[in-house]
Amino acid sequence: MMRPAFRYSDDNKRYHTYNYYLKHRFGRRVYKVPLNIGIGCPNRDGSKGVGGCAFCSDRLSGEFAGDPSQSILSQYREVREVMEKKWQGGLCIPYFQAGSNTYTDIATLDRMLSTALALPDAAGISIATRADCLDAEKCALLGEYAKKTYLVCELGLQTVHDSTAKAMNRCHTYDDFLNGYELLRKNGVNVCVHIINGLPGETHEMMLKTASEIAGLDIHMVKIHLLHILKNTRLARMYSEGGFAAMEKDDYINTVCDQIELFPEEFVIGRITGDGAKDELIAPKWSTDKRSVLNGIDMELARRDSRQGAAYKAR
Repeated sequence: MMRPAFRYSDDNKRYHTYNYYLKHRFGRRVYKVPLNIGIGCPNRDGSKGVGGCAFCSDRLSGEFAGDPSQSILSQYREVREVMEKKWQGGLCIPYFQAGSNTYTDIATLDRMLSTALALPDAAGISIATRADCLDAEKCALLGEYAKKTYLVCELGLQTVHDSTAKAMNRCHTYDDFLNGYELLRKNGVNVCVHIINGLPGETHEMMLKTASEIAGLDIHMVKIHLLHILKNTRLARMYSEGGFAAMEKDDYINTVCDQIELFPEEFVIGRITGDGAKDELIAPKWSTDKRSVLNGIDMELARRDSRQGAAYKAR
């Protein structure tokens, strides 16, 4: 039997996949159950901005999450029933996906977490938010739950370049991100960072700069997304007016491989492309063939005879 090309791998993968991590941590299949509990975003209600980020849909990045009119338990059961048809007998991670899920009062946040912790076959909790929706009290609470279960707080950074963030109406800076990140790590909370490749105006070097900055942080996981241009978004209007071009498939594959090489081996790679709702996707259409993208990344790393961490430099 051939030895894997990468130490955090049981197969041909040359990077540290989330599946590998979960399998070796829990000893069985684990999958996430996306939830939508109707928490909004400070970038929509006027407290930080209006209209939301240029790329974000009206569903607040919860296209595949549950129905917010239902309880957490009802959503969990419904989504899990669908997933069980594909993955039987697995453990689950309730995933508060849609919206900025710490953008609420401390009592509500506590109820959310305690409810998720008590769900049947729950192996942990994931909660997505913006770093500017965190404070010392909320991070202390998350830290208490992190002592009880495998808890990951997912922070949408997208880019370290404030000029891009401003153009995308993020109403959020890299310093805001670092402040939230540091509070989470101070309380022992696992951090997952989301980044987006293909943002308007960003060069290959700028995307690598984002990855390089993240590589120097004490995080648990990184998710790499492709910019999806979705209907009824500010980004869609920019695209229709010729403001920028969608990223090409080969450019995306090469960029992701370059970024993977920059990350330390221990970083879990939670995602290397995104899922856009097909009925809402304007471009790039090639992204709907997710398997082709994943295979392309595997093939390019193999062609280079490279792996995660190949270009990592400890700081």
